[in-house]
Amino acid sequence: MKITSLTTYLVAPRWLFLKVETDEGVTGWGEPVVEGRAHTVAAAVDELSDYLVGQDPFRIEDHWQVMTKGGFYRGGPVLSSAVSGIDQALWDIKGKFHGVPVHDLLGGAVRDRMRMYSWIGGDDPSEAAEHAAQRLEQGYRAVKMNVGGKMRHLETSREIDAVVERVASVRDVLGPDGGVAVDFHGRTSPALAKQLARALEPLRPMFIEEPLLPELTSQYGDFTASTSIPVATGERLFSRWDFDPVLRSGIALAQPDLSHAGGISETRRIAAQAEVHGVGLAPHCPLGPIALAACLQVDFASPNAFIQETSLGIHYNVGSDLGDYLVDPSVFAFDSTDGHMARLTAPGLGIEVDEQAVIKAAASGHRWHNPVWRHADGSFAEW
Repeated sequence: MKITSLTTYLVAPRWLFLKVETDEGVTGWGEPVVEGRAHTVAAAVDELSDYLVGQDPFRIEDHWQVMTKGGFYRGGPVLSSAVSGIDQALWDIKGKFHGVPVHDLLGGAVRDRMRMYSWIGGDDPSEAAEHAAQRLEQGYRAVKMNVGGKMRHLETSREIDAVVERVASVRDVLGPDGGVAVDFHGRTSPALAKQLARALEPLRPMFIEEPLLPELTSQYGDFTASTSIPVATGERLFSRWDFDPVLRSGIALAQPDLSHAGGISETRRIAAQAEVHGVGLAPHCPLGPIALAACLQVDFASPNAFIQETSLGIHYNVGSDLGDYLVDPSVFAFDSTDGHMARLTAPGLGIEVDEQAVIKAAASGHRWHNPVWRHADGSFAEW
């Protein structure tokens, strides 16, 4: 079998899909994207296709090594995301050829169901509580919310109290058995992050996410030692080398993104690396159906997988949700009594992409970019 073509599709709301075709008619799908840089990643995939066309799709590890190291200049989110989507598609091809889900090729399932969580919005306590109630009604027993909007280097007592009030309103809705994660999104300075974590400790969040920017990785040890709240991070780390110092710092959860961190191949290694340090796996996934399917394949094969993020029905997806690009959207149905998703059993990634729906959406494409925020004084603010 030989790879014959790689085709990318820009589809709403902000995704990039990849189809890898072979001369034996077996097709694989991947999701290579940097949110807000989809066109750039598509160009990187096109460049990598010069090497891949004519190659054996089953030599996944060899291709991973060549794609990540064969260009001399290495790393970064654009190249790593292009490799990630290609890697997903190659695993999809291999699973389909052998008639088994990818997790069988990774050693077999270690669980039958996966705990799921979803993002909620809400700028004030009543909105946050309302959104949490909606997710609870949909069957989720765990949610993630932003710590707040624009954050200055240090904040007022009023703003810190407002953060606590919003989180408390969600805790009241979900109760003591629900999981409430708080995403700092790299918006806080290390000093402010410590203040907020201490203020939130009585509410016992499930975890706080990305309290520090990735360029401040060296400070994670100091931060984790300052709080009793479990710390999660990793959506902007792209390799096992990026994760190594963070895993040694005392974090509770590693959050590699399978569309950024080298795909299934590298994330599986990061999961094993995390296990060595007693760190759980919680793959980051605010993306589309292919990325979610790839995450679940790793989850079902990883002993330390704890919980899986999904973007089903979130605010980004108005007008184009995950199921819109699948032949059978029910594959992502989950148990509404406890918020778990059943193990995917179909070959490959476990989903069937609706190619006609993808082609139709790609005719319009998108040019999504994240907002650029500024403080009241006109200076740049982290989004």
